[in-house]
Amino acid sequence: MLVGYDKADDAGVFRLGANVALVQTVDFFTPVADDPEIYGRVAANNALNDIYAMGGKPITALSIVCYPQKEDWDVLRQILLGGQMAMNEAGVVVLGGHSIDDAEIKFGYAVTGLINPERVVTNANAQPGDVLVLTKPIGTGAISTGIKRGIARPETVEAAMRVMTTSAATASEVMQEVEAHACTDVTGFGLLGHAYEMARASEVCLVIEAARVPLLPDVLELIAQGMLTRGDKNNREYVGDTVEIAESVSRELQSALFDPQTAGGLLISVERSKAEILIDKIDGAVIIGEVQSKSGHLIQVV
Repeated sequence: MLVGYDKADDAGVFRLGANVALVQTVDFFTPVADDPEIYGRVAANNALNDIYAMGGKPITALSIVCYPQKEDWDVLRQILLGGQMAMNEAGVVVLGGHSIDDAEIKFGYAVTGLINPERVVTNANAQPGDVLVLTKPIGTGAISTGIKRGIARPETVEAAMRVMTTSAATASEVMQEVEAHACTDVTGFGLLGHAYEMARASEVCLVIEAARVPLLPDVLELIAQGMLTRGDKNNREYVGDTVEIAESVSRELQSALFDPQTAGGLLISVERSKAEILIDKIDGAVIIGEVQSKSGHLIQVV
């Protein structure tokens, strides 16, 4: 075992030989979109993200389906179709899966990938002097809540769906090209929750410039209207007092930083001189902060 669960990394890594290792992950969740096909695509991308965050190449997947027998079977067909299409685009073979009767719909995948053991990118090697690059804007949690409450604008919904259905494959490839020091994908624990895991595993302090963090449209407005998930409270508790947030950062922006994401971007720690390569080659990628030596807090939001 090269990577286990002790560092809260995105996927496990198991060496098979001198030049090859398995990367494995599993992820599934309740619907985040009204369109079942898009939901399937998002679920597939979300699961694939964990493999890409390690620098691996996904090759096979097993589907996980929880679906009420009394519901419309065509909806399930569309969910599976969306997931299959995303997997096809990634060159991943869906070998099968498992389904159960459940009152609440849930869908996702267990994914297996391959990687050279010498090229595994973990969340535990961020170096002081590195810069932090985020490859996608945040805010999908607040927007998903706005969708459920029927107040999210169509343009906002479209932007969120576009982000959640965008693959992290290119970002992963470029990250490997520049020999990034550390990476994690930003999902359920939000930007600050996953930054906390990287800082703790790497024994460093991550300094995040709140104003530079890209947001999806209307996110702050939706948060101001109370469009928060349980993840806001849970993620604050998860990070605890390891984060220091400047008074100048508004309450709405703080909640955006804790907002749980689905199929979010990669948070990459890379040598400063190589950061511009990431920015040039990954559409939407921006520098949001830097890595400093460990101090009193694991994260400082300024």
